Amino acid sequence: MTSSQTPSVLPAADARKVMASPVLMLALVSAAAFALSGSFAKSLFDVGWSPGAAVAARIGGAAAVLLIPVTLTLVRNWAQVKGSIVRIAIYGVVPIALCQLFFFNAVQHLSVGVALLLEYLSPVLLVGWAWASTRLRPRLLTILGAACAMAGLVLVLDLAGNQKVSVEGILWGLAAAVCSAVYFIMSSRTGDNVPPILMAGGGMAVGALMIVGLGVVGVLPMVFTFNSPVFAGVQVHWLVPVLGLVLITTVFAYLVGIISTRGLGSKVASFVALFEVLFAVIWAWILLGELPLLIQLLGGVFIMLGVVMVRLDELRGSSKRGGSYAVDLQKPLAAEAPQP
Repeated sequence: MTSSQTPSVLPAADARKVMASPVLMLALVSAAAFALSGSFAKSLFDVGWSPGAAVAARIGGAAAVLLIPVTLTLVRNWAQVKGSIVRIAIYGVVPIALCQLFFFNAVQHLSVGVALLLEYLSPVLLVGWAWASTRLRPRLLTILGAACAMAGLVLVLDLAGNQKVSVEGILWGLAAAVCSAVYFIMSSRTGDNVPPILMAGGGMAVGALMIVGLGVVGVLPMVFTFNSPVFAGVQVHWLVPVLGLVLITTVFAYLVGIISTRGLGSKVASFVALFEVLFAVIWAWILLGELPLLIQLLGGVFIMLGVVMVRLDELRGSSKRGGSYAVDLQKPLAAEAPQP
């Protein structure tokens, strides 16, 4: 993993190599795969599935697929990782399980693109949290980026339009953003002693157990149906979106994300991961016939621009203070994968 403690700008030759690298294509493929989750899930919601059931199927199925390699990795590295079991559990509960649950709840009330844009406000939330907790004023570029993102949020919500956006959906989306912010906070405070496959697979197993447990005790509605959803304009078997959630948007996306991040470095990969929002809008348009309003698309551009400005400032400026005032937004957890 590339350390973010001494950030630097890539030389022009290295930048060209990165842009021409096959690994960059893998990173884009990973972002595109992650972006399918909202469309797969929404097709299930339309035939009666609850968000809790979709999350349980997604991460529970992925944990089952990864069970053998995760178990072998745990046994071989027990002495190294036994002190990180609590960290793996927290990662499974908050950034994996709760983040997906809140995002899927948002998708029930909002378009896939708008829901994901709300989740991607997490770096901006971290700016506010760091400012309040450290009493250190952010640098100018960070302030401008946060302002740009908040202006984009106003446009995405289309407050002056005739079509009212669901307040419940907004709250779920912002809750997902908080869980995503926890991901970055954890990554800034931990070492890299947990193998990626163990962090991802172990976290999924813990998250799935929590979601299923909440369903068993009746706290979380768990509604499964065997009705055939409509996907890409065609009525398909219910297993199609379920297997898509498990195999494409989770197992495949995480593993390809790990490979691409190791090839690109965590800083470059963190910017490529922003393409997930663009891919999510495109997939929802193609597969669900769902396209945000023009003003919402414009707001999405402002949000993404603001997030990029915040991340660029973090990358370029942390060395000037001997460490940044905020958490390191470019250093992912050991899972080295984009947001779920």
